[in-house]
Amino acid sequence: MTDKYESPLSSRYASEYMLKLFSAEKRIETWRRLWIALARAESKLGLPITAEQIKELEDNVTNIDFECAKERESKVRHDVMAHVYTYGIVAPSAAGIIHLGATSCYVTDNADIIIYRDALRFIRNGVIGVIKNLAQFASEYKAMPTLGYTHYQPAQLVTVGKRASLWMQDFAADIEEIDSVLSSMKLLGCRGTTGTEASFVELFEGDGKKIDEMNRMICEEFGFEKCFAVCGQTYPRKLDSRILNCLSSVAQSCYRMANDIRLLQHDRQVEEPFEKSQIGSSAMAYKRNPMRSERICSLARYLMADAANAPMTASVQWLERTLDDSANRRISMPEGFLCADAILRLARNVTNGIHVNEKIVEKAVNDYLPFIATENILMEGVKHGGNRQELHEVIRSCSMKATEKMKNGEPFDLLADLAASGKFNMTVEEMKSALDPSNYTGRCDVQVERYVEELKPLIAQYNETDSTINL
Repeated sequence: MTDKYESPLSSRYASEYMLKLFSAEKRIETWRRLWIALARAESKLGLPITAEQIKELEDNVTNIDFECAKERESKVRHDVMAHVYTYGIVAPSAAGIIHLGATSCYVTDNADIIIYRDALRFIRNGVIGVIKNLAQFASEYKAMPTLGYTHYQPAQLVTVGKRASLWMQDFAADIEEIDSVLSSMKLLGCRGTTGTEASFVELFEGDGKKIDEMNRMICEEFGFEKCFAVCGQTYPRKLDSRILNCLSSVAQSCYRMANDIRLLQHDRQVEEPFEKSQIGSSAMAYKRNPMRSERICSLARYLMADAANAPMTASVQWLERTLDDSANRRISMPEGFLCADAILRLARNVTNGIHVNEKIVEKAVNDYLPFIATENILMEGVKHGGNRQELHEVIRSCSMKATEKMKNGEPFDLLADLAASGKFNMTVEEMKSALDPSNYTGRCDVQVERYVEELKPLIAQYNETDSTINL
């Protein structure tokens, strides 16, 4: 416990990987790696920086005195220069060449891009994990008839697996969006105070090829193909919008799935995992609340709202840069990732243990199947010599009466009423032959099989990480 506020995303929900990725240690270590990459490139391109200086910087990447940096920042009111000073203390021979030619955004913005890239890759893997679980579930229940709903009203039959395939398709769309962003991510590079590279024109005595090579070397060291073609002092904040849009999209998919599960658990058709000793309610001991699915929806709402920060920031970048994005980004970007990570951990847990109450699903199907089968019965009645319009009216009238009895909790037998009309020239037994649920699920099983097969190459990319999930 602590006597200071702590974000629930840190204390309750997010994974250790994501917490470490957005830690102060990781951020400053990345700054230092960027300073080393710059020094190494400058040295290779002829500036007076020695191998010994670079070695001293490399040996002290993790040797960070945060108290020293904090004290220095309180004096100079500049976080980057405070860490330049602190780094120079542990690497004294290199103190004079740290940050040579760079502006603060060289380390702050490039480090953000590197961390966001790695975080987005982790989120991508988490989404694939959900797809993997759903593919197994959908395959298992691909042919099991269940009552379909439109407007949350009973409709034609689908299958349990087919419904799960709808959730899968949403997550597959999220992967497409994430991949689009990952494939187009670029570094800011080292471009100077307003993106003109003027300081490096001076350092390299007007040799533009050396400037381009320096940026190419920095990109290569961190696994990027290129820098943004043009920039101001910062990288284009449109990138933040694209990233948070990806995270919001994941939240939307998780919310849709979790909300469906909540609705179905209300009807006792399916249930999310429920541990043997889990307490559903402090007062009502019999309850089995869908607490994980509810938490998914709750966190997803936060993330979808958080995603509005980036477009507002991107739209008000004054000329070459303004600093009113800094405090906002410092909160909205990491918390967006932590929240997406938390939601996906929950989603993997839920999809790994969805329980189908098959008898209740079957009962719901049987309750409504006589109504669903009336169209087929109408066709059979016509084959037996009936008038289509007359039979339609009989079905309408008998269905309304049966529905009224159902609402009042009274027993009813729709097929017996239809047979008793004498208009169909069919017995009740002949009508019951139309009540095989599998006759009303269309090609659900085939659709599931094909879609799961289509997703197999993607599912094969899943890397089992963060396997100990305690939710």
